[in-house]
Amino acid sequence: MTILDLTAAKRRAAARALDFVRPDMRLGLGTGSTAAEFVRALGPRVARGLKLRCVATSNTTADLAQSLAIPLTTLDELPELDLVVDGADEFDSELRLIKGGGGALLREKIVAAAAPKMVVIADSSKEVARLGRFPLPVEVDPFGLESTQRHVLNLARALSLPPSLALRRMADGHAFVTDGGHYIIDCAFGSIPDPEALARSLATIPGLIEHGLFIGLATTIIVADATETRLLGQAPE
Repeated sequence: MTILDLTAAKRRAAARALDFVRPDMRLGLGTGSTAAEFVRALGPRVARGLKLRCVATSNTTADLAQSLAIPLTTLDELPELDLVVDGADEFDSELRLIKGGGGALLREKIVAAAAPKMVVIADSSKEVARLGRFPLPVEVDPFGLESTQRHVLNLARALSLPPSLALRRMADGHAFVTDGGHYIIDCAFGSIPDPEALARSLATIPGLIEHGLFIGLATTIIVADATETRLLGQAPE
């Protein structure tokens, strides 16, 4: 698919997700290029009178939503949501995801866990037979960074995964810092044979705040290609 085709597919998936938004919903707004298309599509609906209360997963999404006059609140004020719409860097047939390319995986996972339904919107290039083509992001505390990286390397070796890690950096060479003040390590593990086992193991590492494996959270995936959309999982009622 060309870049233009990908953009059109993202917009098609975002437009389909609007079908699941109901008046007075408590709605979580994801982060990333595809989630941004959903927020942009949501703006005109709100302008025409659709009543919602929304929680953004990042400062970037919050800024976009505010520019479109989409009403925002916080997860502290609205701890239970009805629906979350977000993108993914990768997904498989079991609705398992890799997320975090946009640098907001911790807040995205917190928001996703606050809702019984998570609709993922993605173009068809994100669909894989096995997770791991996209490097797995993990969010870490800057304190003890080298020690935390060594734990991740040792875990990769123990699980026979390639020990290839890279601290995410900005164009100016400085470390990328999340909205929560953390760093991100991108782990090029390659094909992940057992995402659940890797998720459990990563969760035991001190200093590792959260990993980008989203398992058991997505309930529906809207997949868009050049001409159509299809659903994986169950359509939200």
